[in-house]
Amino acid sequence: MTSGHASNAYRPVRCEVHSLLREYLTSSKLAEIVYRDDAGQVCTTHDIIRDLFSRAGQEFVFLGRGNMVRLDHVLTLDGRAVAGAN
Repeated sequence: MTSGHASNAYRPVRCEVHSLLREYLTSSKLAEIVYRDDAGQVCTTHDIIRDLFSRAGQEFVFLGRGNMVRLDHVLTLDGRAVAGAN
């Protein structure tokens, strides 16, 4: 069964999400981040956002513990919907 969208196709996030992520990046504030890993499993971590960057037309967040997560795989940031939470 498929979930109705291609998991490999990057889906850009809303502009206000970028502002929120930059706020967390500049403040080094600890956040609860819920995301889907490469296997499709939902993961929850408490970490800081160390970097935001684009590579090959896709956006990523780099977390304090070294995890790199594609931005459209981040479901929530401190309970606020980021991407894929529809």
